[in-house]
Amino acid sequence: MSPNHLGFDEYDVARQGLVSHHYWIEEGTVEVLSPPFRYVWPSELDLMAQLAGMTLRERWENWTRGAFTSESEKHVSVWVKP
Repeated sequence: MSPNHLGFDEYDVARQGLVSHHYWIEEGTVEVLSPPFRYVWPSELDLMAQLAGMTLRERWENWTRGAFTSESEKHVSVWVKP
């Protein structure tokens, strides 16, 4: 949130989706953007990689290679194909 922007996300946990709503107000004009997204859990990505013949090499919480834990809100995963 800022003086000219309001944004919030609407989650649908059962369908693993969300709609990210954004409103910008400038010079009396309102611009609205609400793109839909689908999210996947790391375990789903691991399965897709396995089906493609790849294996997980490393997983971090961020680009500085912080430890990935159950509290992590994002991840960087590296898979390799032998």
